[in-house]
Amino acid sequence: MALDANDLERLVAEAARILDDAAKPFIDGHRAESAVQKKGNDFATEVDLAIERQVVEALTRDTGIPVHGEEYGGADLDSPVLWVLDPIDGTFNYAAGLPMAAILLGLVQDGEPVAGLTWIPFTGEKFTAVVGKPLYRNGIEQPPVQRATLADSIVGVSTFNVDSRGRVPGRYRLAVVEHLSRRCSRMRMLGATGIDLAYTAGGILGGAISFNGNVWDHAAGVALVRAAGGIVTDLSGGDWTLTTRSVLVGVPGTHDELLELVQSVGSPEDY
Repeated sequence: MALDANDLERLVAEAARILDDAAKPFIDGHRAESAVQKKGNDFATEVDLAIERQVVEALTRDTGIPVHGEEYGGADLDSPVLWVLDPIDGTFNYAAGLPMAAILLGLVQDGEPVAGLTWIPFTGEKFTAVVGKPLYRNGIEQPPVQRATLADSIVGVSTFNVDSRGRVPGRYRLAVVEHLSRRCSRMRMLGATGIDLAYTAGGILGGAISFNGNVWDHAAGVALVRAAGGIVTDLSGGDWTLTTRSVLVGVPGTHDELLELVQSVGSPEDY
């Protein structure tokens, strides 16, 4: 199924209606308790599960395109066309009562995000975009992001435990944050990667670093940033793909400085 620009805009409009329907249970379930314990100290609430079921059913029925969701899996990532869904990005925030939580939905064709939607129900913000077309915030076309310097930029950074090990150790992340604190105007740890990416697309943040996310954390935001004229890579400066765990996004100028800073810290394996 090859989708042209008209198809993509129609699908985004349909998906927006579906996410609007999901926003009510999202708001009603605020501060929901853990329902499913996942790896480490990660968890899902019953609202995560219910919203994913609701959105998957509606997308499958109304668009005919399969869905890969965070909680239940679903369509293979190598499917020619699929939706990628995170029913609640920022689950810790959501359960604690913080408003920085979102519904993320990306449309992927041939391995590339071609459209993205990020709904932040507690702030009333809705970001949508088809790659190659303008970014929209609450239905209003946004200008492309402007070139900026790191010194003038607020940068979003994903959360971490300094003692964590694994592929991207906490000590490496701390080193990046230490260097970043000396170079950027301000850092923000919002606790929701999808919001970091949407806010970069919207020109609120100058850039964002996600050390170790998943495709459902990134797909929607990658489309938004690209549509807005921002730059997307992994932490090494390589191409972002559906299997890439890290993401580095920024407006022109700031992205170059962020990449240089991250590379100056060395490799995660060194830590």
